[in-house]
Amino acid sequence: MNETGATTDPKESKAFAATVELHGVKFVVESPNSAAGNKFTVTPSGLKESNEPFTQSVGGDVYGAEVGDLNIDQSPEIYVFVRERSGLKRSTVYGFAANAKKSMSQFALADPDVKSKEYAGYNGEDEFAVVENVLSRRFPIFEGTGADAKKTGKTRIVQYKIKPGEASWQFYVFRSDQY
Repeated sequence: MNETGATTDPKESKAFAATVELHGVKFVVESPNSAAGNKFTVTPSGLKESNEPFTQSVGGDVYGAEVGDLNIDQSPEIYVFVRERSGLKRSTVYGFAANAKKSMSQFALADPDVKSKEYAGYNGEDEFAVVENVLSRRFPIFEGTGADAKKTGKTRIVQYKIKPGEASWQFYVFRSDQY
């Protein structure tokens, strides 16, 4: 179990609940981690115009939620992490920004492009964390793809920041390292 009381083992599929706060804005994240039709709800408080909850259907289990301020504008974001139950155990992140501390909007990270240098050798088993104003994705590097892929013993970390897009915030790769 982690500090929020939620399990990180997707086989157990226990409900997830976490409350995080930054810059006077609080986010409550809850998910039943249902075997079918799973979803999570983010409920903000402390926003000036709208504190309406947002519910998102997901194809996996919520295993984490962290708050950050990746664009350093004193208006926080919440990042919700979801992992597939079976297969390659790929993770997905859903971001929600407290826009100028007025209302909340959603943005998402695109699936990894395994043809890019940042994701060469990606085959799932990834984890996310917010560390020092960046969103980090860590994953083992594989040789091959699918069920026949073998771990190389190396790990890659891809770090993201966010920037304003045409209609919402967008992630961009800030840095990529391997060890």
